[in-house]
Amino acid sequence: MEGGREIADDVPCSSLAVDSILRIGTAGAIWGLCIGPYDARKQGLTGVARASFVLKSVGKMGFQSGLFAGIFSTTQCGIQRYRRKKDMLNASIAGAVAGAAIAVRTRSLTQVIGMAVLVSAITTAADVSTAN
Repeated sequence: MEGGREIADDVPCSSLAVDSILRIGTAGAIWGLCIGPYDARKQGLTGVARASFVLKSVGKMGFQSGLFAGIFSTTQCGIQRYRRKKDMLNASIAGAVAGAAIAVRTRSLTQVIGMAVLVSAITTAADVSTAN
């Protein structure tokens, strides 16, 4: 830190979002590569159908993970810059927004609210545990 500023203060939110999307999206794709063959075997798929299923799994998991990471990191960075504070409230709000954005596909208000609360609690706990 130089004069109370961190390096992340000078990096644009879009750069942080791209970094998060690439890192977490890659992790999600690797997870899809690990879980895809297992799910294909459970469904009894073989040959080309199995390979296609695994490939779709890799894409789906990578996309969903990257989407979540992008929403979370962009929201957290934006809130931090707007409030000019780096505290756990930023992670709480960003977690709630990201959780709600992922759960909106269910079209159930109770599931959207539940996911927002759950992800907010997890991200807040993670933020508190990594602070200092």
